Amino acid sequence: MMKDPGRLRRAAVLGLATLAAGMSAFAVSDARAEYPDRPITLVIAYGPGGATDISGRSLAVPLGKIIPQPLLVVNRAGAGGATGAVSVRDAAPDGYTMMVSRVGTHTVNPAMKATLPYKLAEFEEVGVYEINPVACAVKEDSDIKSMDDLVAKIKAAPKTVSYSSSGVGSLLHIAGAMAVREFGVENPVEELIHIPLKGGGAAATAVLAGTATFICTNSSALASFVANKQLRPLMVTTKEPVPGFEAPTAADLGKPNLHQLVGWSGIGAPKGLPAEVTEKWRGWMKEATSDKDFLETMTKRGSVIQLMSPEESAAFIQKQYELFTKLVNDLGMRVEG
Repeated sequence: MMKDPGRLRRAAVLGLATLAAGMSAFAVSDARAEYPDRPITLVIAYGPGGATDISGRSLAVPLGKIIPQPLLVVNRAGAGGATGAVSVRDAAPDGYTMMVSRVGTHTVNPAMKATLPYKLAEFEEVGVYEINPVACAVKEDSDIKSMDDLVAKIKAAPKTVSYSSSGVGSLLHIAGAMAVREFGVENPVEELIHIPLKGGGAAATAVLAGTATFICTNSSALASFVANKQLRPLMVTTKEPVPGFEAPTAADLGKPNLHQLVGWSGIGAPKGLPAEVTEKWRGWMKEATSDKDFLETMTKRGSVIQLMSPEESAAFIQKQYELFTKLVNDLGMRVEG
C-alpha cells in the first residue's frame, strides 16, 4: 500500500519540532548549569584601604582561583556605603553582581538613616564570613597615651577634638562616639568634631596627617599602621587581646558594653538570587575561607574567620541592626534628612 506523502511530511515535521523543543529545553537547562558563563562583579561599597576593601580583596584572592570566570572587584564608594549598596540592589539577581556586605551598609546605615534609599529586605546574604573587633587609635607621636587621656582632652576643650570616619552612618561614625561615651563623655555628638570621609583608608590617613585626632575602626584597617609604628592603639573592644595590638582590651578597662562594637563582612546579593547560584557561592566561600594563606592574612589583622549559613547570617544581621538602632537612639545620632 502507498503511504500518504503529506502524512509522512507532517510526521517528519512533528518529529523535528519535538526534537528541537527537547534540544531547546536541554540548552536552557545546560545554560543554567553553566553559571557562571561570564565575569562576576563584586562590589565594595567603600573606598580603597578600609576594612571592607581589605576584607573583600583578601577573600577575592582565593575566590579568584576557585570561580571559573573572572571576579572583578570594584569600589563604589559614597554616601556612607549607600551608593554601592543601591547599585547592587538595582542589579539583576542573577549572580553576576554581588557585594561585600558590611556592618556599615547592613546594620549601622539602616539604624541611623531615616531616608536611606534601600532596605535590608531588598538583599540576600549568602554568608557572613568575618568578624573583627574595633580599635581606637591616635597618631604615634600624639601626647594622648590612653582612653583616659583622650577623654580628659575632650572634656578640657569641647569641640576641639576630632575623629574621622568612613562617612555618616558608618561603623566608624558610631564607634568613635560610643567609645568616648563609655569613658564619660556624656554628649559626644556635641563635644566632638566628626570628620566623615570616603572610606576607612581615608579616615586612617586623616589621623596620620593630623587632620583628625583619633579614629575607632576595625583592627584589620589599622593593623599595618600599627605594625609600622604610625598609629598607636589606645584600646581594642574585645575581651581577649588582639594579636599585634599592644593595647588594653575593653574587658581590661572595665567597659563590657564595648564588646558589642564589632565589625563583620559577608557576601550579599540582590533579593531573588536563584537557589542554585547561592549554593555555588556557598561552596566557593567554604573553600576560600579555608584557604591557608587567607586565614593567616586575616588572623594577623585581628579578624575571626567564621562562615555562617544564610539563615545564621540573616539572624546575626537582624540582631546587629536592633543593637545599633538602640545605640543610635541612646546617642541621639539618627539622621533624619
